[in-house]
Amino acid sequence: MPADLAVIGLGHLGLPLAQAATAAGISTIGYDPDPRAATASGADGPLSATEIRRLLAAGFRTTTDPAAIGKVRTAVISADTPLGEDRALDLSAIADAARALAAQLRPHTTVILESTAYPGTTEEFVRPLLEEGSGLTAGRDFHLACSPSRHDPGNRTHRYGNTPKVIGGLTPACTEAAAAFYSRLTDKVVRARGPREAETTKLLETNYRHINIALMNEMAVFCHDIGVDLWDVIRCAETKPFGFQAFRPGPGMGGHAAPIDPNYLSYKGRSLSYPLRMVELAQEVNGRMPRYVIQRCATLLNEHGKSARGARVLLLGVTYKPDIGDQEGSPAREIASRLMELGAHLTYHDPFVPQWHVLDRPVPRADSLYEAAAGADLTVLLQSHRTYDMQGLAVKAQLLLDTRGATPTGAAHRL
Repeated sequence: MPADLAVIGLGHLGLPLAQAATAAGISTIGYDPDPRAATASGADGPLSATEIRRLLAAGFRTTTDPAAIGKVRTAVISADTPLGEDRALDLSAIADAARALAAQLRPHTTVILESTAYPGTTEEFVRPLLEEGSGLTAGRDFHLACSPSRHDPGNRTHRYGNTPKVIGGLTPACTEAAAAFYSRLTDKVVRARGPREAETTKLLETNYRHINIALMNEMAVFCHDIGVDLWDVIRCAETKPFGFQAFRPGPGMGGHAAPIDPNYLSYKGRSLSYPLRMVELAQEVNGRMPRYVIQRCATLLNEHGKSARGARVLLLGVTYKPDIGDQEGSPAREIASRLMELGAHLTYHDPFVPQWHVLDRPVPRADSLYEAAAGADLTVLLQSHRTYDMQGLAVKAQLLLDTRGATPTGAAHRL
């Protein structure tokens, strides 16, 4: 039987959407040309192996055959768009998805772009590919809309069903068609004026987070230099009931939602005549944090009569976010590589990462956490997983640098 929904791209966006749709009783297939992506799971996948098994048991089907996506009512493009070395979003996976769909597209289908993209991508990049490949016209023969993903891995409070979906259609009818689909998955849909407004909403949300974390990272360095406890400052500041939202510093930025500067519109071969300075500066500040952590590590070891060369260093938590296994963009890898280059002997512990390689070398995993902390010259908390008893670790560790403010005041050196 034909499915109601095709999810095109089974990465960190596509599989959670398929999970939500299947749970809502929507017959769903997943398409990805990579056969491994169709069952992506485990420590670094968007869903656990158990979640994948439940998804398949509920009727979700995966395929590498593009013919299967031509028989659905709704097709959602959720291909990954990583940042390239030139800091531009790589839209090649979106292009491949659009071409595969275009060859099978039927009239009256609703096509939605969920991938992170520049303002204008839906209308000026995806639309021509769909129209040229299908011979159909968007807004007349099929519906086209953008609804950027708001999936937050590991968030136990804000899940798919209670997170509003922003929708911007090519025409009012396109918007309503997309709204009819998402109203089956979430409690609230928010209608944008059009696809550009929906795409720019994602850009604003992502850059807002990175800019505010950059401010906290600058404050962390400043407060350490003048002997002020930033974590206590944040605790006090967040009691203000208006005009302040608490963000926290860390050892660097990770995750799939990298800061986006629309100055890098590579798919159109043009750029704005001015940079987004706040975005560029945030990227610069956050990009410096791994080096700052290394500086703090070397200083702490030196203050205790030890050199980084030959020091036994234990890294706790190597994922980009607490309580998940995803390592995308985690600063732990840069921190580990720099410590190795300084001659430190590394071990790591992470309950979500059974094996870890840095500079093409395996890093030994600590089996007994407390013994490893007691034996290390320096323990560095990079990610505060819930399973870590930081008070107990602070007692066991010879020297502890807490980059997440997870230890009690005075129990460790904090970022």
